[in-house]
Amino acid sequence: MALGRKGARRIVVGDTTYRWRLRRRPTYSQGLGWSPCAYAVEHADHPGTTLVVTTNKAHPGNWLEAPGGSVLPSDVAEAIESALRQGWEPTRSGSPFQLDQSAGFSPLL
Repeated sequence: MALGRKGARRIVVGDTTYRWRLRRRPTYSQGLGWSPCAYAVEHADHPGTTLVVTTNKAHPGNWLEAPGGSVLPSDVAEAIESALRQGWEPTRSGSPFQLDQSAGFSPLL
């Protein structure tokens, strides 16, 4: 499934251009601080398998004002490089490639 162009940001890693998008509104679980923030990445010109990155931060729009932090382009570039090393093939179709970077996330209970 391709990312919508609206709200997606472009990033170049190596010589390849990607699009990434962070969900504007948190999910219910993210809003309450129970689950970490996640974002999606895809190849900009030939979208195939989507990369779904789960961070170790709370969603910046959580409802309880839990300290979260922004997802920076440098974070996205590092996640893309890590996923490529782990076998993500962005132009090949298939199910989403999950990259879990949520170690250290402390849910609010």
